[in-house]
Amino acid sequence: MSVNFDNALVIAISSRALFDLEAGHEIYIKEGVDAYYQYQLEHENEILEKGVAFSLAQKLLSLNQLSETDTQVEVVLISRNSADTGLRIFNSIAHHKLAITRAAFTGGESPWGYAKSFGADLFLSADPQDVSAALDANIAAATILPSRTKNDADQSDELRIAFDGDAVLFSDEAEKVYQQKGLEAFTRRETKAAKKPLPGGPFKSFLASLHHIQSAFKANKSPIRTALMTARSAPAHERVIRTLRAWNIRIDEAVFLGGMDKGEFLNTFQADIFFDDQQGHCESTRQHVPTGHVPSGVANKKAAKS
Repeated sequence: MSVNFDNALVIAISSRALFDLEAGHEIYIKEGVDAYYQYQLEHENEILEKGVAFSLAQKLLSLNQLSETDTQVEVVLISRNSADTGLRIFNSIAHHKLAITRAAFTGGESPWGYAKSFGADLFLSADPQDVSAALDANIAAATILPSRTKNDADQSDELRIAFDGDAVLFSDEAEKVYQQKGLEAFTRRETKAAKKPLPGGPFKSFLASLHHIQSAFKANKSPIRTALMTARSAPAHERVIRTLRAWNIRIDEAVFLGGMDKGEFLNTFQADIFFDDQQGHCESTRQHVPTGHVPSGVANKKAAKS
C-alpha cells in the first residue's frame, strides 16, 4: 500500500536536534567512529535527555490529536547514525511516547537528501553543512543552536513559532540594500516600494503550511500562534504588512523593533522556536528561547567571505 504525505506538514529532524547527544558527539570528535559506536551500544538502554527541538516536535505531533481523520503533521528522523547506534534513539522516542515511526540512518553520510525524499517542509539539524545543502535545494532549514529551553512546568499546549523577516520569511533584496548602503537608503527604498510585495524567502512555504493548519480553527481557538520579530521599524513596516496581505497568509503577532534586542520580546511571546538569518541575533536570542539559524541571504554570504 502506497503512503504519501500530500496533505500533511512534514518535519525532518536530526537526532542531535531532537535529543541531547553531545556526550556521544564529543566522543566521536575526539576518539572516532569506533569509540562512538561502542559508547552508544553500551548505553543503548539509557534514555536520552530531551534536545533543543524536542518540545517543538512534541507539540507539532500533538496537532494530530485534533483531527479525527487526516494526519496534520508527520515528523521523520534523519540521522547520521547507523541503524545499530540509532536503536538508542528509537528507544528514547518510545520512552517519551513520540509518534515518530519513520527514519533514515545514513551511517555517517550526509542525511539531508532524505529530507527531500520524504517531502519535508522543514529540516532541523545541528549540522550547518547539512542545513545549507537543504536550503540550496529549496527546503526551509535551520541549524538548531544550543539554546535555553522551557521547563516542562512552563509548557503550554499551544505551539508558538517566531520568525525574522528579511532573508527568512522574505527574500534578502531589502537586506542587500541595508548591508551595502546603510539604514537611510534601506528606509528610503522600502518606503518608496511600500505597496510592492516582497519576494518570498526560504520560510515562506513553511509559514503558508502553518497558516493552512490554522485556517481550520477560529483565530482565538488555534493551537498554533505565529509571530514576526523584525529589526524593521516605521516607515519600513508597511511593505511587510502589505506583503503578508498579498500572500493571504496570517501572522498573529508582529513586532517592529527598530534594531532593539529580540530576546526579551521572544520571552514575552513565549516562543517554542525562533528562526533568524543573522548569527549575531541568534547568539542573543538563544539565551532566551530555542533558536534556529537560517544560513541564507547576503548577511551569511558576507560572513562566509570575512
